[in-house]
Amino acid sequence: MASFDDFFKLDIRVGEVIRAELFEEARKPAYKLWVDFGEEIGIKKSSAQITECYDMNGLVGKQVMGVVNFPPKQIASFMSEALVLGTYSDQGVVLIQPEQKVKNGDKLG
Repeated sequence: MASFDDFFKLDIRVGEVIRAELFEEARKPAYKLWVDFGEEIGIKKSSAQITECYDMNGLVGKQVMGVVNFPPKQIASFMSEALVLGTYSDQGVVLIQPEQKVKNGDKLG
């Protein structure tokens, strides 16, 4: 069981996808994302296996939720610096997004 203290260790922020590319070297179909998490955090890169539900061109400008305080993780030739959050659904991974447009860097609390 996780405790509330464990949950509060996660720094989950709103970010906006500013760039997306096909991640050709990934073992499973994925995109490389560059996400702007606001002034305090800045731009972080993330690998996301969301190709079943999202067209790469439609990702730019989309707000997403992401964990920004995990250590960077090397995935093939790409250093992933944040974990973009999504649900594993029948249709594939569906991104978690704020219901309304909010400021990049806003924190889940």
